[in-house]
Amino acid sequence: TRSLTITSVDQSMFEKAQGEKVTLPCTFELSEEDEGPLDIEWVLIPADNQKREQIIIMYAVDRVYNHYYAGLTGRMQFTNLDPRSGDGSLDILNLKASDTGTYQCKVKKAPGVQSKKMQLTVLVKPARTKCSIEGSQEIGKDVTLKCVSQEGSPLLSYDWRRVSGTQNLPATSVLNKNTGELLLKNASREYSGTYSCVATNRVGTDECSVELNVTPPVNTAGIITGAIIGTLLGLSVLCSIIFCFCKKHREKKYEKEVHHDIREDVPPPKSRSSTARSYIGSNRSSLGSMSPSNMEGYTKTPYSQVPSEDFERAPTQTPAFAPSKVAAPNLSRMGAVPVMIPAQSKDGSIV
Repeated sequence: TRSLTITSVDQSMFEKAQGEKVTLPCTFELSEEDEGPLDIEWVLIPADNQKREQIIIMYAVDRVYNHYYAGLTGRMQFTNLDPRSGDGSLDILNLKASDTGTYQCKVKKAPGVQSKKMQLTVLVKPARTKCSIEGSQEIGKDVTLKCVSQEGSPLLSYDWRRVSGTQNLPATSVLNKNTGELLLKNASREYSGTYSCVATNRVGTDECSVELNVTPPVNTAGIITGAIIGTLLGLSVLCSIIFCFCKKHREKKYEKEVHHDIREDVPPPKSRSSTARSYIGSNRSSLGSMSPSNMEGYTKTPYSQVPSEDFERAPTQTPAFAPSKVAAPNLSRMGAVPVMIPAQSKDGSIV
């Protein structure tokens, strides 16, 4: 018995670049026995068999349902606006690497049911390819040119070519297409020029270039000698600074020690109160040895007067004393003021 059949069986694997558009074909033919409603489903089969199939778009009862899979929302549509015409193909726009997977088209019209699986692989073109030079660019040295793409799906292949002058690579060069390294052995001045690297995968290419300038060896002996002389000069300057600093430090220390010794040799000053007390004591001891007859000529002074701080100043007047047979002590030399001492007169009274 003739029934529903899917006619698009030519291709089952698709490879596209990120950002491009892909059309997954699903054309079919109906038979007279297929009398039920037409139902078309596109599902994404996960790589993990433990997970369930995910419906991404569906046509049923003359209506399109495309809100089942958020990952493709706004980027998928039926190729034919009316799938009833026998074309249930699916367009996916602005492809992403995450769109890689197995897609299945299911067509149902009772009693006929048919399905077809297709594998979609979304690849990323090489991008942000950078070229660099490793090693000393001197005559006789080995130089390595490196090429690396920051983006791009594997497998990436790298190829170097010479842009300036002859486009042939030097005879001593060794190329690794997988790593993008070009080794130039025993470089010479003829190796100088512009080199270009092309990174390639199945969906695109990217390119970068670098300038190689091979020069004579640098006079390393002169550089070493200059470095040694500069180091010695720097050390001499540093030693001079340290010597001056130590000398200044010793001089400051010596000045502090001398100043401290001088202050220790100076006796502490006497207080005024202690000077007055010592003065009164010395006067009393000297006056106590004198007899009453020797004191008759002294000027009378109030007995209650006590020597004060004014004793330290020189007296303005020198008192006159009556002559006596016994010489009175020279109180002016002692810096003292006469003090009234009670004495007995001839008639026995106290004066």
